[in-house]
Amino acid sequence: MDQQQARKRLQAERAEVEVLLRDTEAEGEQDRTAEDDQPADSVDPAQPLTAEGLADSVAETLRDRLAAIDRALQRLDDGTYGRSVRSGRPIPDERLDADPAAELTVEEARDRR
Repeated sequence: MDQQQARKRLQAERAEVEVLLRDTEAEGEQDRTAEDDQPADSVDPAQPLTAEGLADSVAETLRDRLAAIDRALQRLDDGTYGRSVRSGRPIPDERLDADPAAELTVEEARDRR
């Protein structure tokens, strides 16, 4: 993948993920507030807690994605983008097209599981 194109895609995705993370964190905070404000005789007292847990889980996934994007941007700066962080082998363009932040070849990612 062309490095300039990769940088643009990574920066655009980073901006999108930051917005999603900000919204998700705000939603989690609303859920925590709703849990505190919920009357004792509520029909489902676990509902705000469940929503809070879901928002926290989504936020953690988004934070992980931001970290992966940042690592990919760093690899672009270092001149190692497009190579596996484990083996140094080239990551095929098809994989980088599907996920510009890919750190491993498909085979290495499969073995990781």
